[in-house]
Amino acid sequence: MPISPLTPQISTPFDPFQEPRREDCPWCGSRSLRTRLRAPDPLRHRPGTFVLDECRDCAHAFQNPRLSAEGLAFFHRDFYERQLEGFTARIVDDDEVRRRHRATAWRLSALREPESWLDVGTGHARFPEAAKEFFPYTSFDGLDPTARVEQALLEGRVEEAHRGYLSTPGMAARLRARYDVVTMFRHLAHAPDPRAELRAALTVLRSGGHLVVEVPDPRCLFAALLGKWWLPYGQPRHLHLLPPANLRAELERLGCTVVVTDRKAPHVPHDLSAAAALALIHAHPLVQLAATPALALASAVDRGLAPLFRRSRFSNAYRIVARKDRV
Repeated sequence: MPISPLTPQISTPFDPFQEPRREDCPWCGSRSLRTRLRAPDPLRHRPGTFVLDECRDCAHAFQNPRLSAEGLAFFHRDFYERQLEGFTARIVDDDEVRRRHRATAWRLSALREPESWLDVGTGHARFPEAAKEFFPYTSFDGLDPTARVEQALLEGRVEEAHRGYLSTPGMAARLRARYDVVTMFRHLAHAPDPRAELRAALTVLRSGGHLVVEVPDPRCLFAALLGKWWLPYGQPRHLHLLPPANLRAELERLGCTVVVTDRKAPHVPHDLSAAAALALIHAHPLVQLAATPALALASAVDRGLAPLFRRSRFSNAYRIVARKDRV
């Protein structure tokens, strides 16, 4: 049977959708690695198994072998983004998403009123839309590797739309020193080179401006308990999971002052319900119907215990606010 050119055959040694497997950590260079996870694509069940390795020295977790540019283009096609958004909508409704964005913007309103703001990995630019309530005089721009940011521009949620990554050649140079605030919500996990994205973010940030980074926390206890069903593992789209200590140290090395590290507010209470939904996504409709009470119970536990989870190692994300020091 012929193989479709759009189907990634992950197991072949010359697979155009994956780079060669590396033997060292992309963060610290250590060769002491262990396999943390082997998982298929849980949403579409396409062929292949993806591997997350973890460095025993610095605890950085990364996809190994990593998706190539062709593989990233394949898995970031808009139809895949729509499937992910459809799945997420089953767990977290639009009203809850809006409330979370408003709460995040309210917390960031402690920052001095910025003139210009770039939201990186903005998607449909729902965060800039919510943040305008608290920053009415701020100009919000968006950047995203998908066409969603262009649609957000057409619908008036951002004033400028930029397609790609911040580390795309020429992007940071074109936007140099234009912004007082740069936000990266759940973006670094998707970036082929997180360090390059951070350097580019500081390039487009003005001196004295603030960089806000929010990422899944690989130390979360749910990651160990739920394994491949832990949603933030996000295979095959998530390429890197950064421990907080690594991100803080990198920002300080780049000349920033870390002013806030928050592990409470970024927690999204969906670990158990998302795991159950992922396990059932391709089950027979009768099985899904029979499992409805179990899904409701998982969601109730997620929400009911969220105040406890977000104050413990069950918190599934963290946020760092860093100031680019004047030079």
